[in-house]
Amino acid sequence: MTDMTKDILAGVAGRRRDGAGDALGSNSEIGRKLKQYYDELVSDDVPDRFAQLLSQLEQAEPAQKKD
Repeated sequence: MTDMTKDILAGVAGRRRDGAGDALGSNSEIGRKLKQYYDELVSDDVPDRFAQLLSQLEQAEPAQKKD
């Protein structure tokens, strides 16, 4: 292993131990934003019209299975 490789690995290990550096860099920020967006999306209420359409679909499915 070269001295340069050893220095790089030591730097990465040091950042992980003290938490000073983020190994994922900007990808961590992207991940946080995606999680925040997903959490907001999942917590939204289902519109009444959409709920009605789902109900109608559920009622129609058993009738189709009998045929």
